[in-house]
Amino acid sequence: MKIFIMRHGEAEHFAASDAERALTVGGRSASISVAKACTQQGFSQFDKVLVSPYLRAQQTWKAISQEFTANQVETCDDITPYGQSPQVFDYVNALIELEQPESILLVSHLPLVSYLTAEFVTDIVPPMFPTSGLVCIEFDAKKQNGTLLWNIHS
Repeated sequence: MKIFIMRHGEAEHFAASDAERALTVGGRSASISVAKACTQQGFSQFDKVLVSPYLRAQQTWKAISQEFTANQVETCDDITPYGQSPQVFDYVNALIELEQPESILLVSHLPLVSYLTAEFVTDIVPPMFPTSGLVCIEFDAKKQNGTLLWNIHS
């Protein structure tokens, strides 16, 4: 199965709270460009999309959903910037076991996206993610290990 992990687009530097930081125009544009590049790789349909509740992640999903389709979209409180990658890894594995999706997309934040990538691909150090960065992982749920297939950034 395929697991896609995406960092939100560039966001404003200041807002009333970190959770309320909105995407910039450039962040929206870059996220759409990355989504288009993903569709050129042959991936535009996701069985499940998990999106952080933070405004910039929600706005990133709204922007890229012009290029993507999803069977199910869920706001996931565990994938905020300070989410715990082992806990999210276990949650995604439980979803895989129950729902048996072919593809899952997570739209989240640094540092979680880096640590989470290393949870699914155990033989790498957590990679740095630019804003709007996206990785594709081929994940074997039985072996609990994946291979990083490719990454895209604007």
